[in-house]
Amino acid sequence: MDYLNVIILALVIFYFIKRLLPAKGVKQISTTDLKKALTDKNKQFIDVRTPGEFRVNNIRGFNNIPLHQLAKNANKLSKEKEVVVICQSGMRSNKASKLLKKQGFKQVTNVKGGMSAWS
Repeated sequence: MDYLNVIILALVIFYFIKRLLPAKGVKQISTTDLKKALTDKNKQFIDVRTPGEFRVNNIRGFNNIPLHQLAKNANKLSKEKEVVVICQSGMRSNKASKLLKKQGFKQVTNVKGGMSAWS
């Protein structure tokens, strides 16, 4: 294998690892912690799954803004309040958390394990 292939492989690996890592400045909480936080009126709860997934199973208090619509609907959220984000497994909510941080949201929290970990 020549050096160019090694560099390309390293960049590809780095890219995928970076996508899986939590965003900087994003708090990670468990579903147990989420249960305690649900009564906090100073938090905004966003479910980034598809409308179909949301209809089948959702947590009371969460609003559905699908990931693919979040960028254009982020202005409906207050940057002054913490945003708690959930999806099915934690992958889309991690992506959504990064997007919200880039748009200037200071307090963003991702629910680890998503709805799959909710009981």
